[in-house]
Amino acid sequence: MHRLFDQRRYLIPFRSTLLPQIFTDTLVIGGGAAGLRAALAAAGEATGNGASPAGHHAEVIVLSKSKPGSTNTAWAQGGIAAVTAAPDSVESHAHDTITAGAGLCDESAVNTIVGAGEEAFDDLMALGARFDEDEEGRPSAGREGGHSASRIFHAGGDATGREIQRALTDAANKHKGIRVFEDCFALDLVTPSEEPGSPVLGAITHHPRHGLQMIWARTVILASGGAGQLFRETTNPRAATADGFAMAYRAGASVADAAFVQFHPTTLYLPGANRALITEAVRGEGAHLLDVSGRRFMTEIHELAELAPRDVVSRSIVRQIAKAGGTHVWLDCRHLQGFQRRFPSIHGLLRRFDLDPTKDLIPVQPAAHYFVGGIRAAVDGETDVPGLRVVGEAACTGLHGANRLASNSLLEGLVCGRRAGEAARKAPEAGSRPPSIVSDIRPSERGEIDLEDVRSSLRSAMWRNVGIERTGSKLESAIEMLDFWGRYTLDKIFDEPEGWETQNLLLTGAIVARSAAWRQETRGCHTRGDYTEAEDEFAVHDCWRRGEEKPAIAEVDRATPTATKPVEASA
Repeated sequence: MHRLFDQRRYLIPFRSTLLPQIFTDTLVIGGGAAGLRAALAAAGEATGNGASPAGHHAEVIVLSKSKPGSTNTAWAQGGIAAVTAAPDSVESHAHDTITAGAGLCDESAVNTIVGAGEEAFDDLMALGARFDEDEEGRPSAGREGGHSASRIFHAGGDATGREIQRALTDAANKHKGIRVFEDCFALDLVTPSEEPGSPVLGAITHHPRHGLQMIWARTVILASGGAGQLFRETTNPRAATADGFAMAYRAGASVADAAFVQFHPTTLYLPGANRALITEAVRGEGAHLLDVSGRRFMTEIHELAELAPRDVVSRSIVRQIAKAGGTHVWLDCRHLQGFQRRFPSIHGLLRRFDLDPTKDLIPVQPAAHYFVGGIRAAVDGETDVPGLRVVGEAACTGLHGANRLASNSLLEGLVCGRRAGEAARKAPEAGSRPPSIVSDIRPSERGEIDLEDVRSSLRSAMWRNVGIERTGSKLESAIEMLDFWGRYTLDKIFDEPEGWETQNLLLTGAIVARSAAWRQETRGCHTRGDYTEAEDEFAVHDCWRRGEEKPAIAEVDRATPTATKPVEASA
């Protein structure tokens, strides 16, 4: 990895004392489920009329680089996994999570987060989220890949994320202690020095109307979402450009398990159209995957067939495509009853392309979906940088291990967001006035580049060389390409988000490729064609930190008893 990736501490030159100053108790970067849940907890849970609890005066600012409908949360079709009734059990849910995690789950994190599932679900209901109900008027649970029981709660059939986003956004907007800044880009976390362990004191931000601003806070909670835009094929919204990973890395935080990127098996494949997600719940209802000849192939590969863990299904689809040629396989929903009622959003999407799921096969292929690794953090968001907490997809808590179990992401964001917010509320008062921070970057003397070309080439190279199936030679080629683009991009000073996003994508892509090259094994959603088995020596967390050539190694937490055998799958 080129030295420029580690040399650049800030994206732009600035002198903090010359910029507009904003002060708050807690700064939350990210407006999805994890960020909003953290904000509500940090400000103190609001009453029904939006008032803060008596005697509490915590102030919280939430930065969102886009509108509420453009978060990964809002785009989530799948549900939230939670154990709410027998015969299902927390132990069963933990067992399924650990099985999917392929030996890298930190079991204390699994037990804590899964054990808080019912509470997190009840919190959402109390905030006004409405979930699909059964004939008796109770929230109804479905089943998804890797789960041994029906414990997935949906809203609007395939619009769960949208409903959760609505409920949390409404609650935050009503809360008198929370200010939400939309269309506000966080460039960098600020620290008093560049020495390791220097505390985070806030962030430098950019708003299209107000320009650059310094926001100082006792605690910064990073909830910036994922990195799907690293890849040519992705289910993620346009805003998922790895900003949080990059800014935390520049500030000295450790990025763990970066090789593990989950690819969703089924996205709508139509040339020229975006890769729209076809939720796991469709297969949970009984849809089949067929090869080009119309043969169902997953029954020969895994005992759970189409409901096998996502890495298994994604690899199987890619191999079917490679064997038979073409660009996709088929998803067969023709035998499902009530498709339009159960999946109204997907049905509407398909009809826009003149596809009728009751009569037509649906062309699908995998796409980058979820960043399993992230900034190393505890379940309350604590990191190895004082003053910085990280939650949601931007964090690596050890819950997911080497492969995320379906519908555990919303659960993690809500549970860890609340814990991080509660911890931030207890942070000590800030001391003296913030220090003067100066970023002095000299203008580049290298040749000019076309940002759109770099970004397009980066995404294509990541998809081809650091995608679902990897080899050492492809990874080395990717690293060489990233170094080349980095030399002509990371030394530049940009004055708008497109440039900053491209720099963040390059840095994060380099970390992902370096981690994948280091991990000489196949485990979870990291598949190496030249190292086809899991190896005990790599049953660890690789933690990459700015300025260090090799990763620090963190042992997997196996201190708690392994979860018990799962319950029998419910109908």
